[in-house]
Amino acid sequence: MKHMEKIVLRPAQHNPEDIRPSGSTALSGSPPKGSVEGQSRRIGIVTEETADLPQEIIEKHQIAIVPAKLDWPELEGLPGENTFQKMRELEKRGIQSFGKTSQPSPKDFLDKYNYQLERFEKILCITLTSKLSGSYNSAIQAKNFLKPEQKEKVFIIDSLSASCGQAIIILKAIDLIESGKKAEEIVKELEKFIPQVRLFVIFEDPKWLEASGRISHLVANLLRKIAQAGIRPLLTFRNGKLIPAGIKGGAKDIPTALFKQFEVKTKRARLQPTFHPLTGGGPLDGKKIRAVITHGDDFQGAQRLRETIEKEFNNVEIVFLNIIDNVVGAPTGPNTLAISWCEI
Repeated sequence: MKHMEKIVLRPAQHNPEDIRPSGSTALSGSPPKGSVEGQSRRIGIVTEETADLPQEIIEKHQIAIVPAKLDWPELEGLPGENTFQKMRELEKRGIQSFGKTSQPSPKDFLDKYNYQLERFEKILCITLTSKLSGSYNSAIQAKNFLKPEQKEKVFIIDSLSASCGQAIIILKAIDLIESGKKAEEIVKELEKFIPQVRLFVIFEDPKWLEASGRISHLVANLLRKIAQAGIRPLLTFRNGKLIPAGIKGGAKDIPTALFKQFEVKTKRARLQPTFHPLTGGGPLDGKKIRAVITHGDDFQGAQRLRETIEKEFNNVEIVFLNIIDNVVGAPTGPNTLAISWCEI
């Protein structure tokens, strides 16, 4: 049999209309009040493709991206603009094949550290959850290869999340950087912030998770039967682990189920009276919520979820929606839909 070399597939980004930059000060392009020019240049960010950041944000904030790795020779040569489309083609052809993901090597992180240290004084490295990947350990090992005077300039943070949840944490880091806080202060604030990030995800078919070994055959069959009954099983991250989060009945499709979950889980924050931060006057219309949506090549479903949320809630801001990367996408499969949010 002819030897197949390892291939690294990267899903295509959607066109610019998929991206809706935040209207907050830190992400709007103008420095926050009281900041000095060049202040944000003191601290740079390193993260992975698993954060699913759109290119616009990566370029604007000069974020260094550690590439995702997917070994799936059977996808080579199949038609499709991204991994999910190729996965659908596999199914059409009846090919029983599943990809193998691998964590970035210490060298992958080290290269990005060295690159960012040429541009910034200090670095925040925000990794995929250590409960599902060895990325965090690779990031730690890479730091140990730096010179002593460089080591103290690199700060590594376990996001305990993935995809849109990891992105929400990076957006918070950008806010803190541009507010002028020191790296040490940002690390402490992010450690407090990470448990507050909420993420819910629904898979169209659990077979990809089953094949990856992340759930058992018994659990996969249970999820299929529930879905056939018109009930959508939800999963979430807790302490970095992906766990069942209950079921959502009465939902005709995945976007509707996720909207219902978002509506319930954000109700207290959306309706809680707040007061003007300067005058103390008020009350204002609830707390502001920042959200990110990611999907497995289901742009229409993701867009419908965004439009429904924005139509119903004035104080919710969808920063962007984007396609899920290979490392998260291979085990979750096509048409997966996820939403993550936090209060701001």
